[in-house]
Amino acid sequence: MGKALIIGCGGVASVAIAKCCQNSEVFTEIMIASRTLSKCDALKEKLQPTTKTIIHTRKVDADKVDELVAIMEEFKPDVCLNLALPYQDLTIMDACLATKTPYVDTANYEPVDTAKFEYKWQWAYHDRFKEAGITALLGSGFDPGVTGVFSAYALKHQFDEINYIDILDCNGGDHGYPFATNFNPEINIREVSAKGSYWEDGKWIETEPMEIKRVYNFDQVGEKDMYLLHHEELESLGKNIPGIKRIRFFMTFGQSYLTHLKCLENVGMTSIEPVIYEGHEIVPLQFLKFMLPDPATLGPRTVGKTNIGCIFKGKKDGKEKKYYLYNVCDHQECYKEVGSQAISYTTGVPAMIGAMLIMQGTWKRPGVYNIEEFDPDPFMDALNKWGLPWIEDFNPVEVE
Repeated sequence: MGKALIIGCGGVASVAIAKCCQNSEVFTEIMIASRTLSKCDALKEKLQPTTKTIIHTRKVDADKVDELVAIMEEFKPDVCLNLALPYQDLTIMDACLATKTPYVDTANYEPVDTAKFEYKWQWAYHDRFKEAGITALLGSGFDPGVTGVFSAYALKHQFDEINYIDILDCNGGDHGYPFATNFNPEINIREVSAKGSYWEDGKWIETEPMEIKRVYNFDQVGEKDMYLLHHEELESLGKNIPGIKRIRFFMTFGQSYLTHLKCLENVGMTSIEPVIYEGHEIVPLQFLKFMLPDPATLGPRTVGKTNIGCIFKGKKDGKEKKYYLYNVCDHQECYKEVGSQAISYTTGVPAMIGAMLIMQGTWKRPGVYNIEEFDPDPFMDALNKWGLPWIEDFNPVEVE
């Protein structure tokens, strides 16, 4: 039992906070800290009557280490759950070091001015966290997050050696808008408009954006077009799962989304390079984010299901083996429970679980670690308990 500082109050944070409040025996107190205090207060007003967890709120600029340190020194949290923007990972980690507070996030650091995300900046903190005697858990969302736990679980229980991993992220939901993103538009569009890549034979192979397309028939969703993207867990899994020959990441997109995205790219609206408009400097992508529907508003109008998981191929007792671990999540069921669509739900639930395991000391190892470096079994049990039950397929259809 203990106290958690949760930084951020967007769609994912709202789910994680709601799940912490459901888990009040573990999370006895939480503090929600965000740049927009009114959002924190509104969430507290909604949740406080439903839980024994004591909820506090604070205004904070997560770009400023001194503000973060002041809150940590005041509240003295047992864990800091970072659900702010990926640009702010390092300042939050700095504050955790200064106050010796364990750290959990869901997405790796990326610079504001470069659409590139990789772990090198956060891995560089390993020795300092180790010397401070505190744990930093990186990537406790779904992908990255559960996909890493699935990989560790498959290696522990199903394989002697994993050679191939295909991560498939399918959103079969329909929100009714011609174009909208299911999570932060700025992060989403940076991710999907970047060049793709996959890990093979110890090196990166780069592709053009959306160059590689496959079609896959997803359980409870149906046949969907999916495209190869670069994704951060490819880097950590390539390092941490022995025997790996190739890892790929695929995400589904509908034609309407792709058509709109291409048009926006062609007219420069997805650019992160500042431009001068009527005497003011603006970033086109940030303006586009302002114009698009807020992902937090999509819950009541989104119908359908997600299907996210990993197809593994490797060896067990000298024989070739295939194995598929995945979760199916229903958008409307998520909305009924926590007022959110399934994209935020599938990230927010694992964020709570990761924070719980770190705070309880179930996972405790001073330094900076990716989620697949810990024992997967407690996390897998918690997924079943807290709303993301997993499904096994011992004879899956492989991706070409």
